[in-house]
Amino acid sequence: MSNCKTIAICNQKGGVGKTTTTVNLGVGLAMQGKKVLLIDADPQGDLTTCLGWQDTDNLGITLATKLTDVLNETMNDPTVGILHHDEGVDLVPANLELSAMEFNLVNAMSRETALRNYLSEVKDKYDYILIDCMPSLGMVTINALSASDSVIIPVQAQYLPAKGMTQLVQTISRVKKRINPNLKIDGMLLTLVDSRTNLAKSTVEALRENFGSQIKMYRTYIPIAVKAAETSSKGKSIFAYEPGSTVSKAYTEFTKEVLADGRKKERLHSHEAR
Repeated sequence: MSNCKTIAICNQKGGVGKTTTTVNLGVGLAMQGKKVLLIDADPQGDLTTCLGWQDTDNLGITLATKLTDVLNETMNDPTVGILHHDEGVDLVPANLELSAMEFNLVNAMSRETALRNYLSEVKDKYDYILIDCMPSLGMVTINALSASDSVIIPVQAQYLPAKGMTQLVQTISRVKKRINPNLKIDGMLLTLVDSRTNLAKSTVEALRENFGSQIKMYRTYIPIAVKAAETSSKGKSIFAYEPGSTVSKAYTEFTKEVLADGRKKERLHSHEAR
C-alpha cells in the first residue's frame, strides 16, 4: 500500500495560477524533504516550460507517450522519460501530442483510468504527486481526477468564479460517484490577490457564501506580484528566484497547510485502522 498522496490542481478557467501553484507547492514540499512527482496534464505544456524545458515539441517521451503505452499495454519501464529538476522535483512533461489523447481516450476501454494505471506503476517512489490539469473538463482532466486522492482549486481573486466553480464541483462529484469514490476537495486557494482592492474581499465573501459549507478555503492566499509572473520564463520556482518575496512566503505557508492536511489524514487512517 503506497503512502503517496496524489493531488489534482484543477480549475477549468485559465489564468488562475494553477501552474504556478503546482510548481511552488511541489518545490515547497521537496524543500520539506518530500519526494515529489509533477505531472503536466495540459497540452500547452506550461508546467514543462515553467520548469525550464522550453522546447516541448522535441521531448521524446511525454505524458501522451505514457498514456498511449497504458492503452496499448506496451509499457516497458514506467520511469523512462521522467525529467529531474535541480530543485528536487521530478516531472512527466507534456506537449501538444496530449491534445490527441482527448480523442484516443474516448474510444479506449480504460478511458477514465489510464492515468491512474500509469501512476500506480511509479507511486511507490514518491510521497506526493501533483497533477497540473488543463483548463477544460475533457477526458484528460477526468483521468487526472480519477487518479487523484484529492483536488486543490486555485481561484483568482479578481473575478467571481461562482458559475465555473459550480461546474467544476459537479464534475468532481460525478467522478466521485462513478469512478473514484475516495476523491475529495482539499480546498480552494485564493490566488493573484491584490490586497489593495476590495474586490478580493468581495470574492472571498461570495465564495464563502456559495461554497463555504462544502469546501474549505485555505487560510493562506497568494498575493499578486510581478516577480511571480517572471519566474515562469526562468525555469525556477519562486523560492529560487526571489526567496524573500511575499509570494515565496505565501507558498511556504500554503505548503505547511497542505502538509498539515496530510498529517491529519494519516492520523485518521491510523485511528480507523485500530
